[in-house]
Amino acid sequence: MSEEKAPEEITQLLVAWGDGDKKALDRLMPFVYDELRRLASNYMRNQPSDHTLQTTALVNEAYMRLIDSNRVRWQNRSHFFAISAQLMRRILVDSARARNARKRGGDNQKVTFSEALPVSIEKESELLALDSALENLAKLSERQAQIVEMRYFGGMKEKEIGEALDLSTRTVRRDWSVARAWLYRELKKD
Repeated sequence: MSEEKAPEEITQLLVAWGDGDKKALDRLMPFVYDELRRLASNYMRNQPSDHTLQTTALVNEAYMRLIDSNRVRWQNRSHFFAISAQLMRRILVDSARARNARKRGGDNQKVTFSEALPVSIEKESELLALDSALENLAKLSERQAQIVEMRYFGGMKEKEIGEALDLSTRTVRRDWSVARAWLYRELKKD
C-alpha cells in the first residue's frame, strides 16, 4: 500500500466503521496504531517520570473509548486523530485529578512541558489549571481551543489541523497565536 493511498483508505475504513461495520475497525487499527502511539508519546513525554500510566496503556485506554464512540461520524483521518488527541488529554487530566484527590494537598509532582506555549507547566496542579483555562477558552472560541489541543497536546501540524477543522493553514496559524496569548494571560492571573 502506498503512502498516498493510506489516508484515503483510512478515511474509507473510518466511514465504514461509523456506518456500523465492526470489521472495519479491525482493518483500521494496523494503519493508525503507530500514529496513536506517537500521540501518546507526545503526551507522556510531558508527564512525571513516576507517572503510573504508560504510553501503551494510554493508547489502549484511548482505543477502548474510541470503540465506545459509536456516535461519531468520522470525516477523515485528521478528524480521527484530533478526536484521539482529545481523548488522550481527557484521560491524563482525569488521572491527574485522581492523583490530586488521593494526595489531598501533598507535594505536587513535577510535569515538564515543552516550550510550545509561553507558560512553563511544572506541577500537576498546573496541568489542571491549563485544562480549566482551555475549557474557558472553548466557551469563547471552541475552534481556538481545538487548535490548541490538537497542536500542543496532539502534536499535529497546522496543515493536519486545517484538514481536521476544514480551515486554511493561515487561519489555524492566526487562531493558534491568539489562543496562546489568551492562555498566557489566563494562566498568569492564577
